Amino acid sequence: MKKTATTPIAICSDSYFFEKDKTNSILVMGVGNYLMGDEGIGVHIIQEMSKIKLPNYVDILDGGTGGFLLLNCFEAYNTIIFIDATMDGKPAGTISLIRPKFASDFPSALSVHDVGLKDMIEAVYLMEKIPDIHLFTISIEELNPMTVKLNEKVSAAIPKVIENILAHSKELHSKKL
Repeated sequence: MKKTATTPIAICSDSYFFEKDKTNSILVMGVGNYLMGDEGIGVHIIQEMSKIKLPNYVDILDGGTGGFLLLNCFEAYNTIIFIDATMDGKPAGTISLIRPKFASDFPSALSVHDVGLKDMIEAVYLMEKIPDIHLFTISIEELNPMTVKLNEKVSAAIPKVIENILAHSKELHSKKL
């Protein structure tokens, strides 16, 4: 039977992680605070990815502001791609791919997910099985509290970020086969 791409389901249930074999799946997790403007770009990207057909080996998750509740993702998946905003001094909308080895390799967080995400990553490195972690960052220039609106340059980067994520996922998946 030929497998075809299906409309993705943004996962939100703990039980989902145990309903199918994730051995050859890649989790794409957008993190950030959706109510802080550009800082929520990771969540915006997951929302856009939920509207398109994705390969059957790609699962998506709105990771919000992170935290220990997401640890079960690291047990279920061998490969995780994070998407997050960073204030790294680069022009707004700049896309970078980082291969973090430690929590300190993650760019400085911009809002309340600083402690939650970095602590979660530190906890992951204490686990018996450590997934292969990749991080796409999108450069932003400012935080805008209490808005979901994105800067034009940041918003314009969304299609390219998704294209990069899908190409990177395909490359990672083909190496597993």
